[in-house]
Amino acid sequence: MRFTKVKVVLAGLALAATSACGGNAGSEADSGADVKVKDDAASSFEDGTRMKELADAGKITIGVKFDQPGLGFKGAADDTPTGFDVEMGKILAGSLGVKADGITWKETISDNREPFLEAGEVDLVLATYSITDERRQVVGQAGPYYITGQQLLVKKGSKIKTVADIKGQEVCSVTGSTSLDNVEQKGAKPRGFDTYSECRDQVLDGTVGAMTTDGSILLGYAAQNPDELEVVGEPFSEERYGVGYSKDSPEMCQWISDELTKSFEDGNWQKAFDSTLGKCGADAPEAPKLDPCPAA
Repeated sequence: MRFTKVKVVLAGLALAATSACGGNAGSEADSGADVKVKDDAASSFEDGTRMKELADAGKITIGVKFDQPGLGFKGAADDTPTGFDVEMGKILAGSLGVKADGITWKETISDNREPFLEAGEVDLVLATYSITDERRQVVGQAGPYYITGQQLLVKKGSKIKTVADIKGQEVCSVTGSTSLDNVEQKGAKPRGFDTYSECRDQVLDGTVGAMTTDGSILLGYAAQNPDELEVVGEPFSEERYGVGYSKDSPEMCQWISDELTKSFEDGNWQKAFDSTLGKCGADAPEAPKLDPCPAA
């Protein structure tokens, strides 16, 4: 699988406005994806499928992060979250004929993505949800729709410059993510928190040496604190973001894959990226190759 590197441009981060990367990224005021709500969408799905049920209801619940600038972010004064994952969720909802006011955005942290899908709390999860074999034993994951890599966020002036420097150091991320396992294998002392913002705060006050997760996420935090934080080191993992769905509805995989492919081809995926992560300093990527859906 091709590896998409996240380019770290410190000058660009210093100039990035917090509102562009976080609170307003991907809003209707921006030039994001041209999300079209499909007319009479229910007629295009077979009876008994989850897509038909959602299209008939005109409602869908999508789990996203609320604390990741550029991906899934909801400020205290915001009515709805914004970001690349949110934009991709809108594209999928629109193909079901679900209008904006029919989407319920549910905050979904790393530790409850599978439980939410299993319990039917959400219909889809787009929450920087890296595809893994272990997760696919529990839930469905279609994609990937984006590929990034794990990096490090540190205070400016830190002695940590590369992944080799974290050996013996406390490094934080969120509980339930793949990031903690990865840095533990690199010799770091992993420390888990419920949210990325809690972890970021520990870096800011010097309690831990570094925060680690996907470079695309770290760029957003660096852009919000350009005088204090920076992203360092080359990516040392490959994270393939997928769309989570319940294994009780395996038919959703092909629908999701078809809609992702369509967004790659009509330019909406690129527009969604440019209006969100692109404003955080991430490189414009090529559309990734999708995994085949499991045999029925």
